[in-house]
Amino acid sequence: MTTKRKIKPPFFEIGPKSYLYGDDVLALALAADAASEKYGVDVIFTTPFVDIRRVAQETNHLFVFAPHMDPIPVGRGLADILPESLVAAGACGVMLNHVEKPLSLSDLHRTILRAQEVGLLTIVISDSISEAAAIAHLSPDIIVAEPSELIGTGKTSSEDYVNSSTSVIRSIDADVLILQGAGISSPQDVYDVIFAGAQATGSSSGVALAPDPAAMADGMIRAAREAWDARH
Repeated sequence: MTTKRKIKPPFFEIGPKSYLYGDDVLALALAADAASEKYGVDVIFTTPFVDIRRVAQETNHLFVFAPHMDPIPVGRGLADILPESLVAAGACGVMLNHVEKPLSLSDLHRTILRAQEVGLLTIVISDSISEAAAIAHLSPDIIVAEPSELIGTGKTSSEDYVNSSTSVIRSIDADVLILQGAGISSPQDVYDVIFAGAQATGSSSGVALAPDPAAMADGMIRAAREAWDARH
């Protein structure tokens, strides 16, 4: 088992999904890597499976996460994602339960346990406060409080949602990190959410579909640092 790297607030997550592929994924990863170093912000880069090895090899500061995995052991599983293969490719973590790849609580529990066995960090998506509470009992490393109805809308969570979801999760597991996501489309959105009390936020389409994804990533990561410093 590999030793888990530690993520500290403020941190930022970028997931290009399938908006980008090939060299464009690497170009964005390199820009995020440079911004992570420049602003002192940990950056999770949720990498398409086929680009994990290249992104991990070409960057120095990113936390390279896979977008999913299956709780299978070494052996059979033709089209499944083996946890050990993610570690071998250079991933240090895995995203689970995204609205585009949902899991039942029982499957989520088994998958988190397998990730822990191989030393992968887990970032788990919740689309409601009640689901966040249920997930908190499973002891992931990070919970994303992300109302699914806001994803891709350009509308961000309210300060009340940030505070309420954080309070509920903290009451169950005081150690879990919390990322407040959904609808982040500009550096100002990042600043507002972090300043409102979030430890982290992230963006997919807001970065990947920007006219200059590298510049947008830089601006958002810078805003996370500025808001965190202003709040503290």
